[in-house]
Amino acid sequence: MTTRKDFLKSTALLGAGTLLIPKTIFSQTPKSTPMNTENSKWSDGTRLAISISMQFEAGGEPETGFDSPFPPNLEKGYTDLPAKTWFHYGYKEGIPRMLDLWDKHNVKVTSHTIASAAQKSPDLANEIVKRGHEISGHGFYWSPEYTMGYEEEKKFIKDSVDLIKKITGQTTVGYNCNWLRRSPNTIKILQELGFIYHIDDLSHDEPFLIPVEGKKFAVVPYTLRCNDIQLLEGRYFSSAQFLETLKLEFDQLYKEGATKKRMMSFSAHDRISGTPAQVNVMDQFLTYALQHEGVKFMRKDEIARMTLNDKSSLVDPDYR
Repeated sequence: MTTRKDFLKSTALLGAGTLLIPKTIFSQTPKSTPMNTENSKWSDGTRLAISISMQFEAGGEPETGFDSPFPPNLEKGYTDLPAKTWFHYGYKEGIPRMLDLWDKHNVKVTSHTIASAAQKSPDLANEIVKRGHEISGHGFYWSPEYTMGYEEEKKFIKDSVDLIKKITGQTTVGYNCNWLRRSPNTIKILQELGFIYHIDDLSHDEPFLIPVEGKKFAVVPYTLRCNDIQLLEGRYFSSAQFLETLKLEFDQLYKEGATKKRMMSFSAHDRISGTPAQVNVMDQFLTYALQHEGVKFMRKDEIARMTLNDKSSLVDPDYR
């Protein structure tokens, strides 16, 4: 009997074959289509908006029961010390390396930040803000919010907002639940606490609006297709395949962007995309994308505000 794990491994091996495609297919830069702002569906004339999520989680992981590359066969009651060093890499090497990459290309990102991780590395949290990036809410610590009651979840989110503001001076206006798994109350709570958007959604390739308590609330969709933790850290993708995926995703969305509003999102976790190979890959992708007319890298709070202020924004009145 073929298990899901066996299937994923077999498809990954097949996918590895794509690396045999001549390198020139992706190394050649296609001719940019002249930007016609009259046809743009973005209010500022952008053809394709790209939003990068940089997760700042290292240091906020629980003592036990967390995901890591190590086999989950540690006896109960013991801390996986080697796995902890894998997380330490995220704030010691990963985020500093990525911050230099964003500076190189003058790209601003959204950093989904666990409050307790920022508390353990306050200088790094402040450096993210200092370099012009957005700090987005990502909970106080790693905990499933879908199990929480209304008041418990509201306190959980508010405490994270208060702590991040105390550390960085920045008020978070966007939110990302642990593994996207929100509760039925999450969005209402976010609205009450002054947030303007959340990202726990995979349903569209463009931002959209939903009604929450009689007010507009923005949804800036996330991705699993271009997610380093979903692909690379599942150990079914190589960095080269990740680059190929980013380029293929970009090429199709850029083509569609000639006639409709399109947004591309990709994810960069501190301990995964902050590695040398992944930063090399993202460097190549940013260079590739920025050679195209009408491409704009945007923070998610910028996308949310633009969506809230644009009368032509997509509205999903039956959102759940």
